[in-house]
Amino acid sequence: MTYIIAEPCVDLLDKACIEECPVDCIYEGNRMLYIHPDECVDCGACEPVCPVEAIFYEDDVPEEWNNFTAANYEFFEDLGSPAGASKIGKIDKDATFVAGLPPKPAE
Repeated sequence: MTYIIAEPCVDLLDKACIEECPVDCIYEGNRMLYIHPDECVDCGACEPVCPVEAIFYEDDVPEEWNNFTAANYEFFEDLGSPAGASKIGKIDKDATFVAGLPPKPAE
């Protein structure tokens, strides 16, 4: 099990969660952030600092955002486990489902 970042993060990329993650397992894609399922230690430090409440324990992802669970895993299929997001920086891609979402209007 791991934590999953869902729809409220798309096109927001606040990054407060990255600051709190003690194991550096939150990676930045083009349109949202992703939590590495093999590197996450399930500490939950990221969840309360998310300003838009986009982070959920995998079993608690709201039904309307279930596609984000698969998207989170897909994002890391080609990447593997680099053991630290800060080492590689922003990754110029998104999961297929996320890349296909319509852009959110700027607030």
